[in-house]
Amino acid sequence: MPMSRLFKLLALAAAMIPVSALAEVTFTRDVAPILQAHCQVCHRPDNIAPMSLLTYQDARPWARSIKQQVMQRNMPPWFIDQHVGIRKFKDDPSLSEQEIATVTAWVDAGAPQGKPSDMPPPRQFEDADKWHIGKPDLIVSMPVEYTVKPASSDWWGNFIADSGLTEDRYIKAVETKPTPGGIRVVHHAVTSLVYNDRPEGGTLNEYAVGKNGDIYPEGSGKLIKAGARIRFNMHYHAIGQPITDRTSVAFVFYPKGYQPQHVINTMLSPNNDDLDIPAGADNVRSDAYFKLEKPARLTGYQPHMHNRGKAQCLEAIYPNMTVEQLSCVNRYNFGWQIAYNYADDVTPLLPAGTIIHTTTWHDNSSKNPFNPDSRNWVGFGNRTTDDMSRAWLNFYYLSDEEFKAAVEARNAKQRELSSQR
Repeated sequence: MPMSRLFKLLALAAAMIPVSALAEVTFTRDVAPILQAHCQVCHRPDNIAPMSLLTYQDARPWARSIKQQVMQRNMPPWFIDQHVGIRKFKDDPSLSEQEIATVTAWVDAGAPQGKPSDMPPPRQFEDADKWHIGKPDLIVSMPVEYTVKPASSDWWGNFIADSGLTEDRYIKAVETKPTPGGIRVVHHAVTSLVYNDRPEGGTLNEYAVGKNGDIYPEGSGKLIKAGARIRFNMHYHAIGQPITDRTSVAFVFYPKGYQPQHVINTMLSPNNDDLDIPAGADNVRSDAYFKLEKPARLTGYQPHMHNRGKAQCLEAIYPNMTVEQLSCVNRYNFGWQIAYNYADDVTPLLPAGTIIHTTTWHDNSSKNPFNPDSRNWVGFGNRTTDDMSRAWLNFYYLSDEEFKAAVEARNAKQRELSSQR
């Protein structure tokens, strides 16, 4: 056998050997880089995670829990079914199978520390790193703080703040977020633009527990005009102790003078507000539909339910009646309202007349650990103890010519990739 052929076979065989069999997996050499890349943005002092994972001393007591959480894909939080529909996203923090195998092998080996010299330099964090969209160009906060009393009913209200902008700018990314303490009492916050004391500028962004930001594809964005004001539509709920919040919205702008080709639409649709979830029932299905009157490119999707939410799937019903599954969140978790922003080369291209269909499932049984009370019937409502079946969509419309050109370019790219394989 030629030596080159032998080396190829040996390399292939090595790639099939479990991580633990190749070498002892250590924290400093193998696990720390994974934690830095995927976990430490939250698992560090004074952030939202319950423990720090910056050092071996931090992580070692939690080794078994870390293994369990990554094997079950509960952490990092990312609940898209990775075997259905579109699988490429801009801000996907999830671990690869190889990374999960590495962490598992480390724990199974007794969680060894390894050589201190193998430890990578500490990851450097800035305050801006707490924003999922990157370093903001502008942050606008509610004009005043709001304190939620220890035992008060749910409260909804609006706060309006000046943006301070003196010139028109196009938004490339946007994120709404409560203060660190406020995360515990803000059920949701919807930010929108206000001009001439009227909310006619459209929705900016929605925050719910655990929400990340909306990042628009290159060449698309939203306009925020000089003198704009920001409306914060807030929903607060009490947790038994006084909590003060001052929610903010952050913007990343395109360069001054740049005008993107397409304007992003953010819509809370399709929705089903006629929910009927019997007491004790599991897998209660509801369906909702939204029709696109023009060709469009769908750039992002975020399901929204409450504590009884279980799963939601998004599909496109095309004018020729063929159906394509776009995305499924198969392990919905109310604690993490995640916006799934599609990678630019796989964003759905939807012809005029496409019906976007959501199928949602709720679990009102006692098996649901998040269920406040399985004895009660549940319907639609704004309170956390009620439920919802909704989907936030980000998209922009295309002309017929743009849509045709985009489809042809996508098909040509796929043919090129197929020929390379």
